[in-house]
Amino acid sequence: MIRVLLADDEAMIRSALATLLRLEDDIDVVAECADGTEAVAEAQRVMPDVCLLDLEMPGLDGVGVAERLRGQGTRCVIVTRHARPGVLRRALAAGVAGFLPKSRGADEVAMVIRRVAAGERYVDPEIAADALTDARCPLTQRERDVLHAGRRGETNTQIARALHLAPGTVRNHVSSALGKLHVETRQQAVIIAEERGWI
Repeated sequence: MIRVLLADDEAMIRSALATLLRLEDDIDVVAECADGTEAVAEAQRVMPDVCLLDLEMPGLDGVGVAERLRGQGTRCVIVTRHARPGVLRRALAAGVAGFLPKSRGADEVAMVIRRVAAGERYVDPEIAADALTDARCPLTQRERDVLHAGRRGETNTQIARALHLAPGTVRNHVSSALGKLHVETRQQAVIIAEERGWI
């Protein structure tokens, strides 16, 4: 049996998918979680073979969960409504073994779970094709750090404190990021960077 942990903050989707997966002879859903933090704790407790993770969840997103579980022996599959190419790159860098859109049926999800449990990797072909044509991130790592630290509207001073930088240095990084992304506000830069999976 393939032991699966399922994490999705939408209760109806989570319970429906769990019910459908339990109909498979070789898949056992051993835990259901409503957010990323709970998913990490449960995965460390029940040690599933595969974690099926929604990308966008409260607390930690699916990629964040995969990063925390790396090295545990559990393989992670990300499902998402918004399969942006940059997010795929971030997921693969975090050691995610599977990536597919939520538009796929339960039979295809089960197939991906089986492949990943067998040691393979699976990336939805459409997402993979988009990733190959998507532009590379023009931001430096520090510019991405600054945008990430300010993604919820934090002030430059709060960002500086969080990253152990001077407020003027934060301002310079923000200004540089705005120029590279051709936008006028930090919030616009954050939106672009999140949409493309750069932060």
